[in-house]
Amino acid sequence: MAQKLPSAVLQRFNECLITGDPTPEEDQKVIADAIFTWARELGAIDFAHWFFPLRGGCGAVGGMLGAFKRDTLIEPGQRRRGSFPNGGLRVTHSAAAFTTWDRASPPFVTDKCLYIPCAFVTHFGKCIDEKTPLLRSMDAVKTSGLRLLKAINIGTDAKTMHSYLGWEQEFFVLSAALYKARPDLVNTGRTLFGKLPTRHQQGDLNYFQPIPGKVQELLDIVQAEMLKVGCPMAVKHNEVAPGQHEMSPVFRTANVSCDSNVLFMEVMNREAAKLGLQVLFHEKPFAGINGSGKHANWSVGTDTGLNFFYPGKNEAGAKLYVTAIACLAYGLAQYNEMVRCTVAHSGNDHRLGAQEAPPAIISLYPGQGFEQFVESIVKGGDLLGYKAEKKKQETGCSAAMHIEANVEDRNRTAPFPFCGNRFEFRAVGSSQNCCLPVMVCNAVMSAGMAHLAGLVEGGMSHRDAVAKVFQENKHVIFTGNGYSAEWPVEAQKRGLPNLNTTPKAVATWNSEKNKKLFETLKIYTAEETEARQEVMYENYISALCCEVETMIQMTETGFLPACAKEIRAALLDGLLSHSQDLEKYKGVEKLAIYDSIIDQLEKLKAAFEKKPHSSLSEEATYLCDSIKPQMAALRAAVDKAEGASWRTLLAGPGG
Repeated sequence: MAQKLPSAVLQRFNECLITGDPTPEEDQKVIADAIFTWARELGAIDFAHWFFPLRGGCGAVGGMLGAFKRDTLIEPGQRRRGSFPNGGLRVTHSAAAFTTWDRASPPFVTDKCLYIPCAFVTHFGKCIDEKTPLLRSMDAVKTSGLRLLKAINIGTDAKTMHSYLGWEQEFFVLSAALYKARPDLVNTGRTLFGKLPTRHQQGDLNYFQPIPGKVQELLDIVQAEMLKVGCPMAVKHNEVAPGQHEMSPVFRTANVSCDSNVLFMEVMNREAAKLGLQVLFHEKPFAGINGSGKHANWSVGTDTGLNFFYPGKNEAGAKLYVTAIACLAYGLAQYNEMVRCTVAHSGNDHRLGAQEAPPAIISLYPGQGFEQFVESIVKGGDLLGYKAEKKKQETGCSAAMHIEANVEDRNRTAPFPFCGNRFEFRAVGSSQNCCLPVMVCNAVMSAGMAHLAGLVEGGMSHRDAVAKVFQENKHVIFTGNGYSAEWPVEAQKRGLPNLNTTPKAVATWNSEKNKKLFETLKIYTAEETEARQEVMYENYISALCCEVETMIQMTETGFLPACAKEIRAALLDGLLSHSQDLEKYKGVEKLAIYDSIIDQLEKLKAAFEKKPHSSLSEEATYLCDSIKPQMAALRAAVDKAEGASWRTLLAGPGG
């Protein structure tokens, strides 16, 4: 923009980003013409208003990609859109909805198309997308953050604030031909059947090993494509499970980073297809081995360079850091269920608490040293008592120098651990759009900043306000092993909820407390909050129903015919010489396994037919509590048949 626009236009544009004022109409034309020329120079022949409908996290390939239609690049303009999930905010006879450019996220050209990142609202201004609430939450961070800085007299020269995100995207890569041969992978993004192979992830032999050649080629191409649109990828490596990998970019402002993550998934799918590969973003594509997450490294800071989550090199920075963690503790403690809801969906239910991802209990890990410091503040200690010093760890050998360790250790079992200058929300699912989790991080942080600022504005000293907030919310701080059996028991004693399934979590989303906060921060109206819950339920129900129907179809059209074929082969091979042998071998395990498949299939079909329709919450709960266990039983029967051998089982006593 600096190269293509008159300086006065650019200055007014940047000022409008801070104030929120509309871009002047005469400037809009200048900017549109400049974008048009710039995009054509980069080879664009189409343009698209690119937005994120409320599709929710479900794991199915492509499920979380952005929505757009390509228009020939003749002239930019406002666009109306058709039918997308909306939670009742749009009805058929009044369904107009519009996209408008997110001015804080730069357009880019990829695949010969000019992408314009957009917000998506109804004719009446109701948000029905992922991005709009995020943008509103960023405004809330600005309002509450500047208020807090003024109250504690730190960083008062700041004009605005930003929230930042750096995502770590995990995924699986496999042959497209093998993928297409699996109806479960195609329909649901995960395998619904399949016996664990004898060699999988034992010994962590895949982790950080050389990336396979074909996958390396894909990642190199994607890295180059992302760099073209201004998103430098900083990391690529093998993950723990076979066929599992990760890529991560340099952090950016939250809205731009969320955009780049959705684009990354789109580019991965597009480029993988050219190489005969398929990328899986489901949280648990294969049972028995690690699933995939999307760790969201999040922070907030000012336009003057103050990072609220960096311990600081002077007194002001140190006080701000302690104050910021108090605000975050308040947000996570007071709105614990809200944070949990942001990572609640069918795919993530397979990960959370499964010894590969954080538990479903939301807690804060600021470090063991800082936890002790909190106690000292509560007892009357000064805000400057925390020693944020990096430690030198000796290697014990002459060839390798000492290592400079972080201020605090990192806890992989925590859902919200401190990572040096940010907090890492580790519970986000790999298929998700980051917008919702980051929006709620912004919201609860804004709530904490406003609360603490209010205490100081009411006459309380800065120190006493921080101490009071810690005293009332320190129960959310946990620095132990989140995978341990003792933690859920301890969490219950502390009053922290353990919402270990999606229906349990989603039921809390529209609480009066949550609705009041969203309205206060101007992120959601009460109606928009209710609508979002409806979409969450619908997404969960749709994902589970698709899985059930796919299981039934695969069993009836694939596994049972295969069982019959094996019996016929056994007859032809002489393993079963005549019909009487069937009676003789009725107790043989192989035949019992086949009977078990039929039995479990019929039970699943019968249970599925009884699915209630009285309410979305009741339907979701029934699918979770009654259908999922029966799905597991059918899978167990089929997987057992996969590993059984006729010749071994029919040999019997004495051969």
